Amino acid sequence: MRFLTLLFPLFLICVIGCNSSTNSAKKDAVVKKVEINSEIVVHKDSLVLNGNEGNWYYKNTLFNGFAVKYHANDTLKEKTGFYNGKKEGVYKVWFKSGVLKMASHYQQNVLVGSYKAWWQNGTLAFDANYKMGKLEGVERQWYSDGTMSKERHLLKGSENGLQRAWLQNGKIYVNYEAKNGRTFGMKRANLCYQLKNEKVEEKKDI
Repeated sequence: MRFLTLLFPLFLICVIGCNSSTNSAKKDAVVKKVEINSEIVVHKDSLVLNGNEGNWYYKNTLFNGFAVKYHANDTLKEKTGFYNGKKEGVYKVWFKSGVLKMASHYQQNVLVGSYKAWWQNGTLAFDANYKMGKLEGVERQWYSDGTMSKERHLLKGSENGLQRAWLQNGKIYVNYEAKNGRTFGMKRANLCYQLKNEKVEEKKDI
């Protein structure tokens, strides 16, 4: 009994120690949101990229802030966030008209999360997601009138699953499954079909 009495406190110490280690590991795994100083804005041409490091410098110092570029008509063309010399946060590009053209996200120079693009009329043209710099999940594309043009499923940047493409009239002309580097189904190249002037035509042997 005396042995058990002595053993119990030791057991509690071990449990508390393990829980503390687990909590610390969880805290370390949480990605900290980087706050970029919005008051620091420079022209992107004033930044210098060190290709060996992958870092951007402003006056020989790792850049922190936003870099911008302009169209010939002085409207904003693009805006990029930087933290400790690396691209960070939202990256946006605009048409001359001021309509948003593209929006993506960076984490230490690597594309992550949502990536979207639009037509000049404001219609969504492209919608995808990046994970550690590679396309992941469902990628969708649209014609300028909003009609779906493509839908791809990707895993680590490679096609994985159902892949489809449509003509602007809604007729499907690509429909196949990709798995382990192989394709199964109606793939245009395999069936000797091509798209010309929005029409599917069979290639003729020369």
